[in-house]
Amino acid sequence: MTQGGDTMAITDWPAAERPRERLLGLGAGALSDAELLAIFLRTGVAGKTAVDLARDLLAEFGGLRPLLTADARSFCRARGLGPAKYAQLQAVLEMGRRHLHETLARGEPLTSPATTRRYLAARLRDHPHEVFACLFLDNRHRLIAYEELFRGTIDGASVHPREVVRRSLALNAAALILAHNHPSGVAEPSTADAGITRRLRDALALVDVRVLDHVIVGDGECVSLAERGLV
Repeated sequence: MTQGGDTMAITDWPAAERPRERLLGLGAGALSDAELLAIFLRTGVAGKTAVDLARDLLAEFGGLRPLLTADARSFCRARGLGPAKYAQLQAVLEMGRRHLHETLARGEPLTSPATTRRYLAARLRDHPHEVFACLFLDNRHRLIAYEELFRGTIDGASVHPREVVRRSLALNAAALILAHNHPSGVAEPSTADAGITRRLRDALALVDVRVLDHVIVGDGECVSLAERGLV
């Protein structure tokens, strides 16, 4: 929005069009990616409002997620950003992850597959390599711990059932949910994924620990092997 050839300051916009006021009035879900990013940026640069700058940044990075997951060098190189904004962003992202963790760790049984998948996606989706993790649960399916146990190419040789059994016994777990990511972004389980699940299920059954699910995390989706009948 311009006035007299100059970019109008965002504080001069009608209240109903300002991102912060729109968020307070309509909720965060009503805002576009550019509006949400503008609230984070707070200010624009010479000749651009925060919303204009946000739109430019989204175009430059190719969307919101590539911007949020950019490394420090790429992020700080962009106009209007820098080390302080990068630090703020990392703090915001970590608070989001911890919020999801606390949602799972409040002592209530894990009865919401959607919450569990959001948490696993937040923890695993952006790793550049495969990471195999476990949610260890008590006999009421309440969260005891989340641990990342193996990294690299996840196959039958790299996931060791004895280590999963050892951690389950150390944590006094009664059940667990297995999870790993596919850096390719495709969450479809492979034959190897199904084989690992069977091996772990059988090994853990010997110590009376039940495998509830194995969740494959891709780019934008999670696939449950339990729902596929593979657990």
